Amino acid sequence: MTERKNNLISVNHCRIQDSERVLIPDMSWTMTAGQAWLVIGPNGGGKAAFLTAISGVRSSMLQIIPNSMSGSAGSGEDIPLYASAFEGSVEIVSLERAARLIEEERINDESDYIEGGVDHGRTGRRFLAEVTGNDGSRLESDPQVKLCGVDKILDRGLKYMSTGEIRRTLLCRALLSGKKLLILSDPFAGLDSTSRGILLDFFNTIASKQVAGKPSDTALPYIILGMERYTEIPACITHVLEFKDGAVSFCGTKDGYESELQVRQQQNAAGQERLRSEFAEEVRRLHAAARAAQDDETAADPEKNVPLVEMHDVNVGWDDHKVLRHLSWTLYPGEHWLIRGPNGSGKTTFLELITGDNMQVFSNDVSLFGRRRGSGETIWEIKAKLGIVSYRLHVEYRMVGGDLESVIISGFRDSIGLYEHKTDSEIASARKWLRLGGFAGREQENFADLSYGEQRAVLILRAAVKCPPLLILDEPCHGLDESYRQKILDLLETVAATGTTTLLHVTHDPTEVLPCEHHVLELHPDEDPMYRILVQEKAEK
Repeated sequence: MTERKNNLISVNHCRIQDSERVLIPDMSWTMTAGQAWLVIGPNGGGKAAFLTAISGVRSSMLQIIPNSMSGSAGSGEDIPLYASAFEGSVEIVSLERAARLIEEERINDESDYIEGGVDHGRTGRRFLAEVTGNDGSRLESDPQVKLCGVDKILDRGLKYMSTGEIRRTLLCRALLSGKKLLILSDPFAGLDSTSRGILLDFFNTIASKQVAGKPSDTALPYIILGMERYTEIPACITHVLEFKDGAVSFCGTKDGYESELQVRQQQNAAGQERLRSEFAEEVRRLHAAARAAQDDETAADPEKNVPLVEMHDVNVGWDDHKVLRHLSWTLYPGEHWLIRGPNGSGKTTFLELITGDNMQVFSNDVSLFGRRRGSGETIWEIKAKLGIVSYRLHVEYRMVGGDLESVIISGFRDSIGLYEHKTDSEIASARKWLRLGGFAGREQENFADLSYGEQRAVLILRAAVKCPPLLILDEPCHGLDESYRQKILDLLETVAATGTTTLLHVTHDPTEVLPCEHHVLELHPDEDPMYRILVQEKAEK
């Protein structure tokens, strides 16, 4: 009886479902005082559904429903089938939540109806003030604001923040909300090394008090951590809950889970290299088939002496905030570049000058594929030569949706959504790429029904299908589990080795740097000059 009084969350033979389907048919799990839990599992395995369900997010329509009318403790005493001490006091911070926030800002954008044509939307200050109950005028001095490093971006519109800045703002709002339980799902994704270090220290500080049974005494929240991969795990984690194929695949201590991982790695090691070799060969075959299907002009290899991109003395910013200053840079075919720098340094802005998503390109000296931007070329002529994976594209595709087959085929059409009939050859190609990515038999599933990580994997396949001269990758591995992540990195390295596609790659994770990326552009917003160009024999790991 005393033990049950220490239960914070109890799930006893319950299912998790939305309005249309059951995602987890049956599970049991208990979180008690003194435990710090990590929830982990592959993309689409059930982890995201579980975390969303216990968070109580109403818009998700996910529910935890008992599979029977009552439970028994063995002595005839009824026990709750589902109970939470945090009911109504839970905040979740996730890639999914960040995407929904940007979607909200896009939907509420009134730029077409106001003088000047620019609606900055909600600022970070206004967004945080929504949970503090005041006007937010003193947020700069708040310790939670300083802890999350958002004190200098409070008056910036949410839509103008980088991916990492959005994540830190959401974390800050969660801390300011006063909720009793915080669910942090893949919190390190998109954060630079400094921000990751701050967040790791923050988690260890709070979770260590959680393990010691002191959160209520210090007014600190309890925390559940969700991760796609078993890396950067805080030392204070005591227990692990793993999901796979819609079921609990492990539930126990952290030490027990690490022992289980060692056994799995030994069992899988023998076949991993063979699978990677077979995967690379299939990528090469699909790439060659796609090139053969293109017309002669599109399929012609780019001339090595004609730059894909040229920028001369580029300056980009808004109001008094300068994002890029006096940047000059040239990209030649076959030079695969790594772009790096801290959150907010201008990496995404830099890429958007190339993709056409930043209108300040027309007030700067920027040339793509040998033509100055603004000299009469259409955006469609540019996009025909680009493959793009970015946070912006992901958000826009979440708003449009469609079946997976159509998402892949839209990569041939350079559209977000598919608005014309599919050809037989496009269908055949799309299904081959989906099979390559592990989505065989799922062609008619809706993009919106996939987990965030699965959505990102599909968008990477979409970008690769037409073998573009330039493949732009802005944090492509966001939300990917270890299996998908390695598969995508192998795909990118294989595509680069074909010699017909040049990679432009942004990542904060040094383990995601590809061996082919010998050129590095570093952005340093607080220095002069604000960028450095490095050429190395082998990309740093």
